[in-house]
Amino acid sequence: MTATIHRLGSRPQPSLDPMVRLVTGDMNSVNAVILDRMQSEIPLIPELAGHLIAGGGKRMRPMLTLASARLIGYTGNRHHRLAAAVEFIHTATLLHDDVVDGSDLRRGKRTANIIWGNPASVLVGDFLFSRSFELMVEDGSLKVLKILSNASAVIAEGEVNQLTAARRIDLGEDRYLDIIGAKTAALFAAACRISAVVAERSERDEAALDAYGRNLGIAFQLVDDAIDYVSDAGTMGKDAGDDFREGKMTLPVILAHARGDAEDRKFWKDAIEGRRDSDEDFAHAVDLVRRTRAVDDTIARARHYGRRAIDAIAGFADGVAKDAMIEAVEFAVARAY
Repeated sequence: MTATIHRLGSRPQPSLDPMVRLVTGDMNSVNAVILDRMQSEIPLIPELAGHLIAGGGKRMRPMLTLASARLIGYTGNRHHRLAAAVEFIHTATLLHDDVVDGSDLRRGKRTANIIWGNPASVLVGDFLFSRSFELMVEDGSLKVLKILSNASAVIAEGEVNQLTAARRIDLGEDRYLDIIGAKTAALFAAACRISAVVAERSERDEAALDAYGRNLGIAFQLVDDAIDYVSDAGTMGKDAGDDFREGKMTLPVILAHARGDAEDRKFWKDAIEGRRDSDEDFAHAVDLVRRTRAVDDTIARARHYGRRAIDAIAGFADGVAKDAMIEAVEFAVARAY
């Protein structure tokens, strides 16, 4: 186990650069598959899909597929198409999420639903889901198909769970973790696990990569939810306070509400139920999450899951792949600073 583990969250400016360098050649092949499979005789489909796919995202999920393959010494190329399938699943969910949330910004750019409208965004998302399943079927592994199709179903369940939990001040921490475990962590886990499947590694190795991805995904989402209250649109790629205005009970809000006095709890109830959503209200919410250390404790929780992710791959051989995957965890947490 490398010393990096003991510096989680404290090393200066960790980044995804080591992972990017690790998988650059493979990622070129994945990008070629993505470009080819997003094409259609209907011009709106590649136009709209290309807007999001080329929108500056880190491609973290397909990179995890590629990095996991490097970690376990896989030398084939089946994972290229599967990494593209992972990215298509992710992109489809983003298109659908922006419609559900009514989002205006994604990665600092106008969302597809704002430019082309909700119906087009939903239908192109469906097209990308279909492309992802074509790629899975072409791979020929029923086990891969089961893992990725299950992840797709779990993601949808997580989004519905989040939708029904919106504007519910009584949402507890357990249900919140269920939501982010489904809507974010499930695809991280599947993206990593499928590399062990195509490499024909043991169930133990599959489970280790699954645990790495799952815990990284939870840490990643915890940080996302924290920086909604401590960052800005330039940093986040979306408007600060979007979660607040959409009435989402994220962990910072759950903690701040629990720790507040009667007046604070009334504010949170009014805000989550949609009666306090002005810029001044958001500024007050930011003050409350800071004063109650709700953001600090959310980031501390993210570090905990980050350490679990790193521990999950401790049994694999040391080297550049393992170091890159460890630093990816550090990067996920460090985005809060």
